Amino acid sequence: MNRGVWAVLLWPNLLASSVPLDCREEQGILSRCPSISQEKLLDRVIEHAELIYRVSEESCSLYEDMFIPLQFQRNQVGYACITKTLPVPSSKNEIQQISDKWLLHSVLMLVQSWIEPLVYLQTSLDRYNAAPEMLLNKTKWVSEKLISLEQGVVVLIKKMLDEGMLTINHSEQGLLQNGVQPQMLESVMRDYTLLSCFKKDAHKMEAFLKLLKCRQTDRYNCS
Repeated sequence: MNRGVWAVLLWPNLLASSVPLDCREEQGILSRCPSISQEKLLDRVIEHAELIYRVSEESCSLYEDMFIPLQFQRNQVGYACITKTLPVPSSKNEIQQISDKWLLHSVLMLVQSWIEPLVYLQTSLDRYNAAPEMLLNKTKWVSEKLISLEQGVVVLIKKMLDEGMLTINHSEQGLLQNGVQPQMLESVMRDYTLLSCFKKDAHKMEAFLKLLKCRQTDRYNCS
């Protein structure tokens, strides 16, 4: 059975297992989630990150099966990841040495950097003639869950670091300048780059949060 069929079979179970992450009070104001302990909030944020990474893997596999010939599948044809210039640790040594505060802010930077590109990706996929409904649903689901993850990380920063209210800013600069539509082949490869890069960054988000969790329980034995 190929990867696409497995994704279709597992998708309803994935949706059913998703736990809402809602830290908003009335009028959309982020609160300190007084009813959720710091430990439980961190667990819930990690669960969201795990699900987002899992679905990003499935989305990338579906996209490859549908649109990308095997010889192009690990070659994004010159496109760089949009988060390449972010001051986020990349090597194992860097990750081990940074503080809990910088771990959390690294996650927040990654999350916020992907909110607008995922909206663009949904718009781009809608223009495809043969995009499967499963792929469209997955990208929409991830986009919505990423916003929930952002809310949870912001509240977690306030709980763990006791920092003031954070302003959530998203870039207003679109990926398509002046409304110019790329050619179809270019669009396919650009969207593949977005999916591939997001999958890598989603894995970083999950790894950073799990390292943070480990440090809360056994700081000297986390790797």
